[in-house]
Amino acid sequence: MVRTYNNYLRLDELLDLQTPASGGAEHDEMLFIVIHQVYELWFKEVLHETELLRSSLAGGETARALATFKRILTIFKTLVGQVDVLETMTPVSFSSFRSRLDSASGFQSAQFRRVELALGHRRPEVAQWMPEGSTERRLVEEEMRRPSVYACFLEFLHAKGYAIPEEVLARDPALPPPEDARVQEILIRIYRGDPANREICERMVDLDEGLQEWRYRHVKMVQRTIGTKKGTGGSAGTEYLKNTLFKPLFPDLWTIRAEL
Repeated sequence: MVRTYNNYLRLDELLDLQTPASGGAEHDEMLFIVIHQVYELWFKEVLHETELLRSSLAGGETARALATFKRILTIFKTLVGQVDVLETMTPVSFSSFRSRLDSASGFQSAQFRRVELALGHRRPEVAQWMPEGSTERRLVEEEMRRPSVYACFLEFLHAKGYAIPEEVLARDPALPPPEDARVQEILIRIYRGDPANREICERMVDLDEGLQEWRYRHVKMVQRTIGTKKGTGGSAGTEYLKNTLFKPLFPDLWTIRAEL
């Protein structure tokens, strides 16, 4: 078979995946579906890139890690930009088809949960949000057991000659990284006297900030669309989302700011 633009990208299948529950009666439902499908495609790419980032950091490959940081951060900016498009949909327009979503909710996005886990936002209860026995739950549980980007970052510093304590490197990957004064002391030394490795540290902070920026824009979009209503899928809506804000993925990298 000769490859064409259409069959290489499988466009016939891709463009047949938008099936509004309203049967097309509600104009803005198509926008809602397309935006969220595109989000899922970008989440897939972020997961693909975090594989490379983890291996680059664990292998001490500075140049490749920096290039991968740049790509992920650019994708995060795109995710934030898509909120602008979604905000062209009014609350009245969304309400016209919201009831047709039944229990469907972005709260159930297994890929986004895996992105959080890959970066280091470890919460044992996340797997419980996925149906027992489902592929989504299996993938989330597998991600929980793998070293996160933050764990690989600490391995990177160790490989560069910094004495990250063994018990820190051997932490249970399923648990969130606690603040550690010994790690902070090392990070302060890097910031004050090691420009090359300081750049890696700063890209980690950019990554943390990029995810927080997307969370903030997402919260405000939901707030202006449904106000204080309960979310679909059993979530608390805006209140749940607000509780996710301003919680750093990499607390040590933020705590040291007061010492620099």
